[in-house]
Amino acid sequence: MGTVFRDLAPEAASGLGPSVRREPTSFRYELRVRYRRLGSSDLEISEISLGSWLTYGVGVENDPARACLNKAFELGMNFIDTANVYGRGAAEEFLGDALAKRPRDSYVLATKLFFPMDDTGENKGLSRGQVFKQIDDSLRRLRTDYVDLYQCHRYDPETPLEETMEALTEVVRQGKARYLGFSEWTAPQIQAALDLSPPYEKFVSSQPQYSILWRVPEREVIPLCAANGISQVVWSPLGQGVLTGKYTPGQPPPPDTRMGNEMGWAMDEFREDGVLAAVQRLRPIADGLGITMAQVADNAAASGIELDEEVLRAIDEAVGDVVISGEIPA
Repeated sequence: MGTVFRDLAPEAASGLGPSVRREPTSFRYELRVRYRRLGSSDLEISEISLGSWLTYGVGVENDPARACLNKAFELGMNFIDTANVYGRGAAEEFLGDALAKRPRDSYVLATKLFFPMDDTGENKGLSRGQVFKQIDDSLRRLRTDYVDLYQCHRYDPETPLEETMEALTEVVRQGKARYLGFSEWTAPQIQAALDLSPPYEKFVSSQPQYSILWRVPEREVIPLCAANGISQVVWSPLGQGVLTGKYTPGQPPPPDTRMGNEMGWAMDEFREDGVLAAVQRLRPIADGLGITMAQVADNAAASGIELDEEVLRAIDEAVGDVVISGEIPA
């Protein structure tokens, strides 16, 4: 899952963005998510999105994955994010099958390219040839004629940026993608792409890691994007599940959790006891609001909840000594 931020000012970046306060909470899964415009595009997307890294096609069996997808639609989510490299095509293939009977205009579909799709050393990066090859392969697996958002999964230092942007622009003008985005680019890389528009298509979204525990984008990326109509579609807003509070310092993780199974490799920076202890200091804050710790951080139940300045300061005080911030490495 991820949160969509639009035009987020730096001073507001540690919250959940502008929204409407709810009474503490009678929420169970009967409430629907709200919607926001994605950057300078005309896409209206749910402010909570459904991601598929480490899950669909690989880490989660198809039946529970379908149940999760169906629940997401039931709650009003319409934005689904994947990538060609997730399971090396397996996540896209799952979604292509699971979405096949739904009207194409009932959901917004995003995918990505960059990481190696095999061990040949050839099918990777953002070269002109790879852009055209990977979009066609993704569309075939997703069983669709177009994606709403096509994202550069990382910056490619081995390919001239002009070559990448020209190819991506052709993909848009061929009707294979409606809009373009990127993930984990630095501010200078983003600015370089902005400087090429026009004539090339302009990015409308950024997908950085961002959470209460990981605030690297606040320094440069979020302000630059906000000034240029680029939304944040953040990944890992729950800190790989740590911000739910289900992991206890000094105790082994439950075997039926991400940290307790083969997906735990992705959680190294968040599994230290000091981080887990800091997260537990968020529990009184959540209790005082009448919401869960996951809602304080971000999940489907967080849509529409507003955290005021006093709450945001309390969160900062609780986890301030373990927050990761600074510059994104190039």
